[in-house]
Amino acid sequence: MKRLLILTTLLAATSSAPAQENEVEFKSFQLSDTVYMLKGAGGNVGISAGDDGLYIIDDQVKPVTAQLLDAIKEISDAPIRFVINTHYHYDHTGGNETLGGKGTVIIAHDNIRSRMNSEQVNIFLGSTTPAYPAPALPVLTFNDQISLHLNGESATAYYVANGHTDGDSIIHFPVSNVIHMGDMHFNGLYPFIDLDAGGSIQGMIAAAELGLSLANESTHIIPGHGPLATVEDLENYRAFLAKATANVQQLIDQGLDLQQAIAAEPTKEWDESLGKAWITPAQFVTFIYNSLKGIHHYTPPPADAATAK
Repeated sequence: MKRLLILTTLLAATSSAPAQENEVEFKSFQLSDTVYMLKGAGGNVGISAGDDGLYIIDDQVKPVTAQLLDAIKEISDAPIRFVINTHYHYDHTGGNETLGGKGTVIIAHDNIRSRMNSEQVNIFLGSTTPAYPAPALPVLTFNDQISLHLNGESATAYYVANGHTDGDSIIHFPVSNVIHMGDMHFNGLYPFIDLDAGGSIQGMIAAAELGLSLANESTHIIPGHGPLATVEDLENYRAFLAKATANVQQLIDQGLDLQQAIAAEPTKEWDESLGKAWITPAQFVTFIYNSLKGIHHYTPPPADAATAK
């Protein structure tokens, strides 16, 4: 529960708004004639609005759903035809129940529906999440990629295996030159790699590489959390992930256990700039260490309680 509370605080901090039922300040950014980014309380929302109607990417946390829908109406008052969930976490799927109950078609990777349709235990967050109600579940799922041919372009959701979780997708708008990275990109802070839900550092790096392969120098990058990003930001993020991983791998090759690896400070050069918002350096090293060792769950190091303060 402590980490779940910290997560809610993080979502508020990275969204410039509290994840509660009080007034939320939503900020919209127009990225092309039809594509927008909306910041509020939870993961950043992508919006496609045009002659064919309206669809969105992710829908934040449940308590702000009414305010989110009002903010979307400032962009377009058309009904929301589709929601694409980048993954199953509650700060990206909180509006599903309301929208699904109104007939909006919810789209997600196969693994997202599986996780949302069953109880989920998260060691890192110290939480157990019950199955979502039926209206919140994706009704259209895919196993590799899916495209929506609306508003003058074919936007494609690409599955990237075992990154932030085991069900993440990034969405590319080629005409608008926008990529929504979901939680494969935490801009300006250490990423949360949900080992308990099948995540891994290798998949995070692969997602950044896929995003870069679809981008050019003028592409707008919508991160899951943090401010709107540039391709340079994503390039730096990918380089940071790769170097941090190499640093931890070197310690593993030397035979160091997890606690020794944390003590060696393999992420020291980024700790001040990225390790202050939520994920601590010790936790981030644990994500990488366990990923490289093939440990598919979070294992709190003995010093975790102290370093997480």
